[in-house]
Amino acid sequence: MKSVKKNDPNEALIARNRKARHDYSILDVYEAGVVLQGTEVKSLREGHANLVDAYATVDGDEVWLRGVHIPEYRNGSWTNHTPTRTRKLLLHRREIEDLVGKTREGNTTLVPLSMYFKGGRVKVEIALARGKQLHDKRQDLAKRDADREVVRAMGRARKGMS
Repeated sequence: MKSVKKNDPNEALIARNRKARHDYSILDVYEAGVVLQGTEVKSLREGHANLVDAYATVDGDEVWLRGVHIPEYRNGSWTNHTPTRTRKLLLHRREIEDLVGKTREGNTTLVPLSMYFKGGRVKVEIALARGKQLHDKRQDLAKRDADREVVRAMGRARKGMS
């Protein structure tokens, strides 16, 4: 339920899923650790990861991250990892039980918003989200444009350009 703090020197952003906030209404946000192999961490330190088609599932009492593409470490050998393997997420038991209840209600999914380093460990910010309809997306775009125009008008008024 924590969010990524901006300008924190101990946190380095690896990847962000920008399309997630466009396609989904975010209901709740969780921070989870990820179980990784050594070459995956090295590849992430180089800044390589893709969260576009990623999602998380709750299977039994565990949460799994699926569809994240972490390319093979280019200096790796035969010990390299599979780029799109399923990775286990580390959450508190209470958070997992909360996710099980909310995802079983229906019409919700778990979507990764960002992946980052925090204190030397890889963390994923996952969101409990509900898919948006086309008209919701259009309303959001119209609201964003209107807000942008208000800010511009206020700036012009402040400068006396009217």
